[in-house]
Amino acid sequence: MLSSLRPLHHRSFALVWSAALVSNIGSWMQTVAVGILVTARTGQAGWTGLVAAAAFLPIGLLSPIGGLMADRMDRRRWLLATTTGEMCFAAALTVVGTAARPDPAVITLLVFGGGAMAAVGFPAYQAMLPDLVPAVELRAAISLSSAQFNLGRVIGPALAGATIVAGGYSWAFALNAVSFAAVLVALALVRLPPPLLTATPEPLLRRLAEGARATAADPGCRLAVALISVVALTASPFIALVPAVAIKVFRSGSSGTTVLITAQGVGAVVGALALTPLVRRYGQRRVLVADLTVLCFALGGYAAAPDLAVAAAAILLVGGSYIGVLAGCNTIIQLRAAPALRGRVLGIYMMALGILYPIGSLAQGALADAVGLRAVTTAGASLLLVVVALAVARRSAVLDEEHQHLPTVG
Repeated sequence: MLSSLRPLHHRSFALVWSAALVSNIGSWMQTVAVGILVTARTGQAGWTGLVAAAAFLPIGLLSPIGGLMADRMDRRRWLLATTTGEMCFAAALTVVGTAARPDPAVITLLVFGGGAMAAVGFPAYQAMLPDLVPAVELRAAISLSSAQFNLGRVIGPALAGATIVAGGYSWAFALNAVSFAAVLVALALVRLPPPLLTATPEPLLRRLAEGARATAADPGCRLAVALISVVALTASPFIALVPAVAIKVFRSGSSGTTVLITAQGVGAVVGALALTPLVRRYGQRRVLVADLTVLCFALGGYAAAPDLAVAAAAILLVGGSYIGVLAGCNTIIQLRAAPALRGRVLGIYMMALGILYPIGSLAQGALADAVGLRAVTTAGASLLLVVVALAVARRSAVLDEEHQHLPTVG
């Protein structure tokens, strides 16, 4: 795990990493607070899935545009603008949260707006990672970024629970709005290489099509997009439905939600930090296949858990394997995409995740109201396991090729 910490020696990366951690803590406070508020307000898992979909659907709709802007504009300035937008939507949600009976539809719209700002900004954040660290340390930087995101998942829910008890939902939303200031300060201090501009700017659709062709032409990028699409549809919805599981299955309310999300976050942090040494020792193919397999069985254990303690242990494994899948696919994209096209290829990758995760969340939430949360989660895990088995049998050569192309972290 220690080899993953090396990129923190780079001042700019450490600054951005630390600021993003503060912001992610705030974002997870808001995510947990919104999930609890909407579930408690409506009593329906369908609404829980809907508000989660509202946060991620913009990723599917707008990530290609964000990727295009990341390739065309100064990435630092673009992130300054989009982060400011996220802060404004969080502030608006704070105002709505002070109402005695906040309208879940209004909350969903504001969450959608904040998600839109994140969707057009995140490809720039992803694309600038290779500008902050040497190529040989990129895998470790991606692992650390994944760990940072999930460390926020560990700290944020705990703070959200305490904040809701102390001051209510609006306090959690307000702290999220303030947390974006850390990112604004860090970005103001960081300098990045200028964007690679063409002599004559090409039309928008042509530039987007160029990114799509680059994604389709590279077997590694195609594989990463295909894998994340299946995972987003079958496995990822467990994230959106955690509040519903805590409230409807284990009857544990906000405390149960905090326990499950925190356990998932702890597993994800450990999994992210362990990813680089595991890949160095066993190779990208074996680690990715192992993470996919463990994810399926861990989700099955989570669905069958008899009580909250067992569910927390199972979701710990879910968190570690799930982040391994995400980081593995992301690393393939980062290393295989050409620098001038990196933002657009990442935008397409995120579009697949952003479209299919909300669809999966809405579908599984609606089905859960009819047949139960346990059955829906088990079915998703089983379907993913079948796909993984087919992928290993039919595309092992492509996975081996990825291992040959990925550099070793020295």
